[in-house]
Amino acid sequence: MTERQTNRTAQEADVVILGAGPAGLTLGNLLHTAGIDCVVLERADPERVRTRARAGFLAANTVRVLDRHGLAEGLHRRGQPHGTCEFRTDQGTFRLDYGALGRREQHTVYPQQDLVTDLLTHYLEAGGRIAFGTEAQAVQDAAGPSAVVAVRDAEGRPAHWRARYVAGCDGRHGAARRSLPPGTLRHHRDHGVTWLGLIAEAPPSLDAVGYALHPDGFAGHMPRTADLTRYYLQYAPGAPADAWSEQRIWAELDRRMRTADHGPLHHGRILQRSVIDLRSDVIEPLRHGSLLLAGDAASLPAPAAAKGANLAVLEAELLAEALVDELAHGDSRALDRYSERCLQHIWRAQEFAHWMIQFLHSPLLAPTARPEDESFFHEAMRRSRIESLRTSRTHQDWFAENYVGL
Repeated sequence: MTERQTNRTAQEADVVILGAGPAGLTLGNLLHTAGIDCVVLERADPERVRTRARAGFLAANTVRVLDRHGLAEGLHRRGQPHGTCEFRTDQGTFRLDYGALGRREQHTVYPQQDLVTDLLTHYLEAGGRIAFGTEAQAVQDAAGPSAVVAVRDAEGRPAHWRARYVAGCDGRHGAARRSLPPGTLRHHRDHGVTWLGLIAEAPPSLDAVGYALHPDGFAGHMPRTADLTRYYLQYAPGAPADAWSEQRIWAELDRRMRTADHGPLHHGRILQRSVIDLRSDVIEPLRHGSLLLAGDAASLPAPAAAKGANLAVLEAELLAEALVDELAHGDSRALDRYSERCLQHIWRAQEFAHWMIQFLHSPLLAPTARPEDESFFHEAMRRSRIESLRTSRTHQDWFAENYVGL
């Protein structure tokens, strides 16, 4: 610890990180290991941080990043490699072994709450600082030599943290986004599709990610653990999460996944349900003076292609490298290019997520009725894409590279 650090108050750090999700905790671990004075501010309590259920498909590059920094022990011990998709349509079923195509890379199925628990445990055991129950309200003076983060502490009292840099990893509704200056570009797209997201207390019914394309709407099967499965159902926009009984949910899953043709699903208690409106957004640029964005604060890809957590880890590594160069070596070149480098990956992920949404979803549940000709055109295009993916090795290689890659 330097003399400058020992003379500080407890409310000061070189880097203040907002949010203890995959981006914030990866960044915190990398900065702390490099000897950079940092603190993570998180509004939730430790139990909530460890149990927030999110997506669970880690890309090969994400695993490489975590491996490089000694953060992958848990996922190697408990994660499951996964490289197969099964597509079910009214024309039959076909499987795509994407792990053997393209760059021959697979996903690792590892629930995000388990990854976050690993990152948090590693950070705390290494002596990293984190303030739970601390809600950031605003980032001030980001254009000056040091920024101020206004917070409410665990007792609800106002307080302030001063930092050379603030890493906004606190999501699309967090203080980092609320503090962006006028003129910041906010690209937004509502895809007009809603999902009912479910976690069922039931073992996976397929040894693959299942995508069922049905005239009445998409259904998805995502393995999580030996005892839990994630399901998605295309859902009427505006309907509450509890509008359907468990009996109706399983009936819809069985019908759309065509269990009469392909075998039954393992039924079980629905543990969690949520309504997910498929929307995408991107902030541009990602740096505003001493405020830098990463994770969902930087961009939110629609969850049709499992890109969110993977982008978050990639951005955290790029940001950590840039901050270490600046704070430890006085080299600001990587920090100056941080936004540009991240946005290249973000827009590629957004493009593929958009393709997946068009590929998977029926036009019949759109929020406004489509003209008959437009609905027919959409469905005909979707059938053509399905047939191309089933028969074209070139298309399959493209899908594999983009499905796993960033």
